[in-house]
Amino acid sequence: MHAMPLPPRLKLVPPGVWVALAWSASTAFTFLARVRLPGEETANEFTAVQFYRWDGLLILTIACALALLGSMRLHRRPLRALALLLTAAAFLTTNLAAGAIQLAQFLAVDLALYFIAAGRPRRTGVTALTMALAVLLVWETVRLLRGWGIGTLEELTVALTAVVAWLLGDASHRTREYGERLRAQAATQAVTDERLRIAREMHDMVAHSIGIIALQAGAAARVVHTQPDAAREAMTAVETTGRETLSGLRRMLVALRHADQDQDSSRAAAEADRLHPAEGLADLDRLAAATTAAGVQVDVHWKGARRQLPPDIDLSVFRIIQESITNVVRHAATTACRVTVDYLEEHVAVEVTDDGRGRGGATDTGFGLVGMRERVALLHGEFTAGPRPEGGFRVTARLPVPATATTVAA
Repeated sequence: MHAMPLPPRLKLVPPGVWVALAWSASTAFTFLARVRLPGEETANEFTAVQFYRWDGLLILTIACALALLGSMRLHRRPLRALALLLTAAAFLTTNLAAGAIQLAQFLAVDLALYFIAAGRPRRTGVTALTMALAVLLVWETVRLLRGWGIGTLEELTVALTAVVAWLLGDASHRTREYGERLRAQAATQAVTDERLRIAREMHDMVAHSIGIIALQAGAAARVVHTQPDAAREAMTAVETTGRETLSGLRRMLVALRHADQDQDSSRAAAEADRLHPAEGLADLDRLAAATTAAGVQVDVHWKGARRQLPPDIDLSVFRIIQESITNVVRHAATTACRVTVDYLEEHVAVEVTDDGRGRGGATDTGFGLVGMRERVALLHGEFTAGPRPEGGFRVTARLPVPATATTVAA
């Protein structure tokens, strides 16, 4: 049987508010225990002489003020806040003529112990638990030294609740730390996998470019004496392809210098990738048609003068659009999305929007938003992703285009 998670609004309530509510509830319970309720012959607890007198009411007021002050400081000064709560619990107990600090008076302290252990370093949590147990021990010791009676079993019960509250908070703290480590490892692995994926795609593009260069150079060598104009055109193509390839290599190799090349987890997938030519924006209409046929209408809008982009940028823009559309299909619960590709003077910008539920998490492929952000960062671009104010989700990317690519297109 699983515990029901707290509603989102309750998670926003500060811990100090919960502690203050616990103190208020326990104080109300203390009064109810000393009043004969309907159906009872006598009250459950003995009422001390000073309980309703002016001095008893003054003690109650001071204790409540200390408890509320401690609740307010719990977030900023947890140990000082706990000291105030412990003082309030002991102070109010003196007004009850009891031999031990009552469990009701320690309820707010237990809750504070939980929040401190759950949200603070372990050393702080251990210090807080030591303070709580020390107050209980000092209380009993003082009463023994003065020859007063003590409530050993009651005090042991209160001490046990404090330990249990600390253990629950410490367990919550450890669980959260473990979850954060898993998320960090998953994000790191996603980045590494995406860098390796980009490196494999760069290998395919470079191999393709080198093949073109070899063919053009061979053609130029064959006709250099008989058709000098054709040879000149072939060598110009060789120069253009070589410059684009070197530019893309330089950008990627600098960005990927920290990638761990030893973490290739799927050689079979790498071999399969090499069997397929690199994709690009030329395949966007095909991707949109396939997605539309699958049930999600994809409207593609082109802005600016379309031109040939460097292979690495062309592939990256296509991959970002492809993954964004995949996220829409899997997570947005909508029937349509809009893709805008804008060819600017020095950049190419892409935007993918939908009117769905606004969930743009990573997909099962491990790429997702982390991979898109990493891909854009490798190309020194800008990336944003998040819910739209009017509903739905938006992914935008802006990649710089080298001046050589613009010149060639011109």
